[in-house]
Order: sequence, then C-alpha cells, then structure tokens
Amino acid sequence: IADNTIIIFTADNGGLSTNAAPTSNLPLKGGKGWVYEGGIREPMFVIWPGIVKPNSICNEPVVTTDFYKTIVDAAGIPEPDQVSDGMSLVPLLKKEMGFERKSICWHYPHYSPQGGSPASAIRSGDWKLILNYESNQVELYNLKEDIGETNDLSKENIEVKKRLENELKEWLKEVDASLPEKR
Repeated sequence: IADNTIIIFTADNGGLSTNAAPTSNLPLKGGKGWVYEGGIREPMFVIWPGIVKPNSICNEPVVTTDFYKTIVDAAGIPEPDQVSDGMSLVPLLKKEMGFERKSICWHYPHYSPQGGSPASAIRSGDWKLILNYESNQVELYNLKEDIGETNDLSKENIEVKKRLENELKEWLKEVDASLPEKR
C-alpha cells in the first residue's frame, strides 16, 4: 500500500500565539486566527513514491484548497464538473515546467479567540496585501525582503497596493465571500 499511496501532511493554520501562548512563530508575525504569515504559513510535506524525491525542498506557496485538484489529477480521473478553488500541484510535484501560481487569497471575516480581527489577504509573488475590516486599513509587505511583516510599504508602492486590492476585491466577489458588518 505504501508504494501506491500519496501522503500530504500539513496544518490548517499557524501556531497558537497569544499572551500565554505555548508556541512562538517568530520571526513570523501573528499566529492562529490571523492573516499574517504566522497564522497562514505552514510547513507541508508530500510523500509520493516514484514522483517526489525524498528530502527535496520546494519553496512555492501552496494552499490546502489545492489538495482536491491535486488528488483528482494524481489519481488520473477527470475533474468533476464543480466549482473549486485551488490548482493541481502535480506539475510542481513532478518538477514539470508550466506551474504558474495565480495569486493566493485568504478570507477571515470574524474575530478569533486568539486576538485576530476580521481581515482578508492576497499574496502575489513576493507581495502580500492585508485588508483589515475593523480599521479599514490596508497593509502591503514584500515577503522576500520582510518575512516578519514589519515594514508596511502601502504608501511607497501605490500601484502594487491598488492592483492587489482590486484583485482581492474581485476574488471576494467571485467566491461570494461573506463580509463583516458593523452592528
């Protein structure tokens, strides 16, 4: 069975990072319940005998919504006619050319018991934009230069900010996302 089984192992969010937290996500900012990297960046490993080379490393960002299309593709069955986010990671896992990641979006429209507030985020290449619904503030980070999200570049990179904010808002419409409401 082990020779004919794909294993994908990851977590659903970052470590708990509150005042009395049992974990630290440093140098990443935030943790479980936040859209900062400490809340969404997770390690992942894949075992796929004969396809994924043991101990190989890939730094391409992926999300759990990619798993459905990946498993369907790896099984060699036609993708069912239904709407699903994500993309197949099979070309990436096989190290084939042509894997081009679209932007990745996250939506967390509520407060978390860990201290996170309602927000959405989008990552495109090295750029990440966060839209905080409580403050209506937009933050922009270059993750290649600032993995800890300490230097907000939204005022210095107006065009990148506008492009990502528009793309995020289009994605929220496309997926019919529930938005937080003031009461």
